[in-house]
This record gives sequence, structure tokens and C-alpha cells, in this order.
Amino acid sequence: MHTQIRLTELSWTDTRGSIPLALVHVPAGFPSPAEGEEDDPIDLNAWLIEQPAATYLMRVEGWSMTGAGINDGDLVVVSRAKQAVTNDIVVAVLHGDRTLKRLKKLDGRFWLVPEADGYPHTQVDEYTEIWGVVVGLVRRYCR
Repeated sequence: MHTQIRLTELSWTDTRGSIPLALVHVPAGFPSPAEGEEDDPIDLNAWLIEQPAATYLMRVEGWSMTGAGINDGDLVVVSRAKQAVTNDIVVAVLHGDRTLKRLKKLDGRFWLVPEADGYPHTQVDEYTEIWGVVVGLVRRYCR
């Protein structure tokens, strides 16, 4: 049996730096001849984080959300200001431990559903707290 996914809260500093943004589509198939179509710089903090006081970065530990494109070691941007709705990916607190799952409504009940085989569904009950909603994902490919 697989172990459950764990989340580690990370501290972050709002540096308000900006990175040049190329507002062109990058084809994943055939190369595009478009060059020099850069737009204004983008501030990644402002783009990812709407309400800094209610936003947290958490490092994902585990593999239960790979079907949603969230892998072990990724950072998720979590908003406590957003109201969770069905099909959101949420951070939930179960018996004092945080977990990352998709919120689903099945047969009239809410469930926390993993996005990988081998992990259990968990029914949302009075002991479950929906702590926040995932609003972004950060991943590094090069180390």
C-alpha cells in the first residue's frame, strides 16, 4: 500500500521581482519561427498570488495526485481565501494531518479523492477541515 501524501508549509518572501514574459505560444510539436515577441515583464508573485495574507506555499511529499499533474517535490500555491467547490484540489486536515486531494461529490456526499491508483477515498465528515484551495503549481525541471 502507498503512503499518504504529506505537505510541508514553506516560508516565502514577497520580493516583487519581475521576469520578462514572452506572450507567444510555445508549440510542443513543430518549431515556431516567432522571435522577438516579448511583452512586458511578469511578476510571478503577483501572477500566482492574489491575496498574499491568505496564501501559502506547500511542498508536496508523495504521489497520490500525479493524475492531476502534481508530483512529489512540487510546490503548490494554496489560498485560504477561496471557498472550495466540487472538483477543486484542496488541502484538507484529517485528524491533525494535512493532505492534498480532489474534492468530489459522490452519491450526495463529499469525498477527498486521490488522483492515482492505490490510494483510498476519504469521506468528508465533521472531523475534516477543508484548509485551503490549490490555485497554482510550481515545478523546477533543472537542478
